Amino acid sequence: MAETKQFKAESKRLLDMMINSIYTHKEIFLREIISNASDAMDKLYFKSLTDDSVGMNRSDFFIKIEADKDNGALVIRDNGIGMTKDELENNLGTIANSGSFSFKNDENNTADDVDIIGQFGVGFYSAFMVAKEVQVRTKAFGSDQAYLWKSEGVDGYTIEECEKNDGVGTEVRIILKDDTDDESYSEFLMQWKIKSLVKKYSDYIHYPIKFDMEHDHLKEGTGVDDVPAEYETTVETETLNSMTPLWRKNKSEVTEEEYNSFYKEKFYDYADPLKCIHVKTEGTATYDGLLYIPANAPMDFYTKNYEKGLQLYSSGVLIMDKCSDLIPDHFCFVRGLVDSQDLSLNISREMLQHDRQLKLIAKSLEKTIKNELKKMLTNEREKYEKFWKTFGMQIKFGVYNGYGANKELLKDLLMFYSSNEKKLVTLDEYVSRMKEDQKYIYYAAAETVDKADALPQTEVVKDKGYEILYLTENVDEFAVKILESYEDKQFKSVSDADLDLDTPEEKEEFKKLSEESKDMLEEITKALGGKIKSAKLSERLKSHPVCITNEGQISLEMEKTFAQMPNDQNVKAEKVLEINPNHEIFGVLKSLYDTDKTKLDDYSKILYTQALLIEGMPVEDPLEFSNLVCGLMVDKK
Repeated sequence: MAETKQFKAESKRLLDMMINSIYTHKEIFLREIISNASDAMDKLYFKSLTDDSVGMNRSDFFIKIEADKDNGALVIRDNGIGMTKDELENNLGTIANSGSFSFKNDENNTADDVDIIGQFGVGFYSAFMVAKEVQVRTKAFGSDQAYLWKSEGVDGYTIEECEKNDGVGTEVRIILKDDTDDESYSEFLMQWKIKSLVKKYSDYIHYPIKFDMEHDHLKEGTGVDDVPAEYETTVETETLNSMTPLWRKNKSEVTEEEYNSFYKEKFYDYADPLKCIHVKTEGTATYDGLLYIPANAPMDFYTKNYEKGLQLYSSGVLIMDKCSDLIPDHFCFVRGLVDSQDLSLNISREMLQHDRQLKLIAKSLEKTIKNELKKMLTNEREKYEKFWKTFGMQIKFGVYNGYGANKELLKDLLMFYSSNEKKLVTLDEYVSRMKEDQKYIYYAAAETVDKADALPQTEVVKDKGYEILYLTENVDEFAVKILESYEDKQFKSVSDADLDLDTPEEKEEFKKLSEESKDMLEEITKALGGKIKSAKLSERLKSHPVCITNEGQISLEMEKTFAQMPNDQNVKAEKVLEINPNHEIFGVLKSLYDTDKTKLDDYSKILYTQALLIEGMPVEDPLEFSNLVCGLMVDKK
């Protein structure tokens, strides 16, 4: 009778913790057992390279899964190197001791084409999340004796001699727990479940994973001519995994159609992506990857429910479905996967150490994505503009977030609508055609391009022949404020207090007129009761009578944005009411100041509200405004 052996106390604690805490999804046990089987075959294949007695080629290796429904057991077999009694003791009797890890770190092993997936001997024990008993029947290469390892979990294990007539290798028999109201363990015996788990986690294991699929067929001669339909079941051995990852192939071997089909199937999109980026890097960051820029944004993209991340593989085995650490927020629209052999995995393959290698890969991906977008902008302008209309806001958020930490990386990707070109332009294109005497990059912020184009504040800038960028999304002005400048050219809003566009003679004349109007402007400021910081004459208006501008860092558009945010902090711009001294309304105001200050106050309120409406800002007191307009309409004087 086999002697029962105990796990060490610390191993018991680790096993209990692992079963109940470490693994997020019970289903990954199959991934771990398959990965261990792949490791065992890698070891024997490696041995075959120098030992002719192995007598096997790579094509001879395979994994076989069987669903023993009668006994409630899932069986995974391999024809790998197997284990001796001592190896069973060391690898399965001591938790967190891994034969694969030792093999991988053996300095005598130099084969480049052998990937050892398992690095820590804990993945095997994930089987106890679903098993009431695990049996391992194994025969090592070069040994005449097979052994059977059994365990029901933390109480210990037994090892005894046994028969194994199908040659070297290992058979893991997982006797599943009984179903409960909360868990359906028998589901892991269903062929659709087994197939889906292999496709999800182990599709790119480079040995065939075979399974006997049952198919129901209509029995010949039944179901027609009033003969009752009868079905018969046939069994066909199928290979469940594709084995060769698309990203491991050379780019010249893959067609655009294959890239697109892979994307649509893998990421459940109905449309071809805008761009596929096939990455192969070696050196400090060694990995393969497929990155896709979608043509359309997911419905939840600009919501808090959107989850960024790339699929992460280690030697073809899926580790995480969405590894958020691999992709920065400003490129969170990118979908795809990364496969690396160099990542350090701890206890569970689901939990990555935040080590240097992961950071190096993430940094490399960020640079690659930026460069590919820049190429698209240069060489495929129409495609880039489509991308920009879908995901441009995210790039602008990236400029603004982190107090501009990424503005140097992203600034050349920015686009805004141009007053001159009547289309999207880059900052580089704007600066390249600036007039010789132009000091600033001018912009106007509004809800739409048409509203920005119609702003009174744009008149004098257009009159000088300067191009204006129209900022129409909430984040735009915040991003521009963070940028501060581009190619040493400062950004300036057409609503800034001082546009500095007049000649010295014009400035002197304007200063004189402002001084003469000082008392009237103070009266207008007083009439508006703190709604504005001041009233002043305007150097920027041509045809409009008034406009509102701002002083300080908070613009009118930024005030509107803050007002839309939850828990509005009542952030206000310092408003200035500018009056056009060349408009006939100015003469009316001067006359009223001398003859009827009460009416001057009423006119000031009407003009202020008119300026608010032009800016698309809410009217502060609609009833007062209505009464003032009605009073003006019936005034006989």
